[in-house]
Amino acid sequence: MKTIDISRRAARSLRSAKARTLLTSLAIAVGAFTITISLAAGEGARQYADKLIGSNINPQALFVVKDESIFNGSVQQAPIREYNPDATTTAAGVTIKRLTQADIDTISARDDVEYIIPTYTPDAQFMQFGSSNTKFAASVTTYDRSVLAETSSGTLPSLGVEIKDDQATVPGTFVDTLIEHGVVKNEADLIGMSVSLTATKATATPTSEAITAAFAQGGQAAVEALLRPEEKRFTFTVVGVTKKSSTALSSVNAIQISSNSAREMTEFTTQGTAEYQKYLGATVIAKQGVDPMALKDSLKESHFYAQTAKDLQGVVFTVVDTLQGIVLGFGVIALIASVFGIINTQYISVLERTREIGLMKALGMRGRSVSRLFQFEAAWIGFLGGLIGVAIAVIAGLSLNPWITETLSLGEGNAILIFVPIPIVIMVVALIVIAMLAGWFPARKAAKLDPIEALRTE
Repeated sequence: MKTIDISRRAARSLRSAKARTLLTSLAIAVGAFTITISLAAGEGARQYADKLIGSNINPQALFVVKDESIFNGSVQQAPIREYNPDATTTAAGVTIKRLTQADIDTISARDDVEYIIPTYTPDAQFMQFGSSNTKFAASVTTYDRSVLAETSSGTLPSLGVEIKDDQATVPGTFVDTLIEHGVVKNEADLIGMSVSLTATKATATPTSEAITAAFAQGGQAAVEALLRPEEKRFTFTVVGVTKKSSTALSSVNAIQISSNSAREMTEFTTQGTAEYQKYLGATVIAKQGVDPMALKDSLKESHFYAQTAKDLQGVVFTVVDTLQGIVLGFGVIALIASVFGIINTQYISVLERTREIGLMKALGMRGRSVSRLFQFEAAWIGFLGGLIGVAIAVIAGLSLNPWITETLSLGEGNAILIFVPIPIVIMVVALIVIAMLAGWFPARKAAKLDPIEALRTE
């Protein structure tokens, strides 16, 4: 018999047992549904992550450190180690090597580097807004021009452009507190308002001789002046209120100032200490036309270690792939269970149609054709199950996408479930093949039936 004839006959046989065919197909549909949803979720998460990184991070940017263990996860506390004046010890007792100003100058002098900004750590003892006398304590950080910031009020420069040295941004998370204390009436009032950051210079504790000499020269007032740390006020104009958007990598809960201002404040607070001009890392921008990965490898030869935007993308994709693999595993388990359902269904079909098989063989149908008939029936079951599972997954996914987008605050135009036709088609074809393999055992039994014995069966 021709393949098309066998396929049609297989379909007619399944129609004669609709309930059994549907139930077996639904068992496969469970696995198909799970796999389709996992494929869509994986694709959606990858596209969303790609959009986050592509629209927020300068592709020419690298984050450079002196200690490779920061990136490879091998940072650990050592019981004893050689002293390194350029290293710092964290609260957990872990020692990390830092970049020095000499390292910054070395990297900046490279022909393939456009500019480098160290990770400054400006520290304000307190801050005041406008003419208000209320003092607030909050973090201060450097405005990162390699990462796109989005504002809810005011305007900021485009990606890659620095804010001015007398400008600052305020996070939206500050607004409610400032309104509560009467500093502003609404968020818009912050734009154009001055904010002053008061920094304290770290000074060494004076010796008893110095205290005695100060007392002898000026009495108690001179001693208090000697012990009082030096303060300096840095004043900026607020130009933007930043917000956490759907396409932002993270929210910044700190006032942001330019790199020059951050350097000035950091050097003021650390001058005369071991922390002066020591940096945990630095942002390096490769010149246009320079491959960031090539620059990364070149820096490694000079014992500087870097991560690129592509590395960050790889980390995100690894997490997504791992979660997707877990969900796919449940789908595969469901498919394994459905394979036994196909085998059971086909075995029952062979037993119920023993006389029919004997008649077909007595009329000249070869055992090979009989075997293919039952395998095609299994293939139809796999196809129907896959089609049902995919249809339910696509309908459910497209229906739930708006709700998921709103719940996860993904932003307009973003979806977490994205259905790509090619992987789905490949999956359905794979289900057909799996179903045919599952039907091979009952088909083999049908092919080996003796026609005389089969016709005698009651």
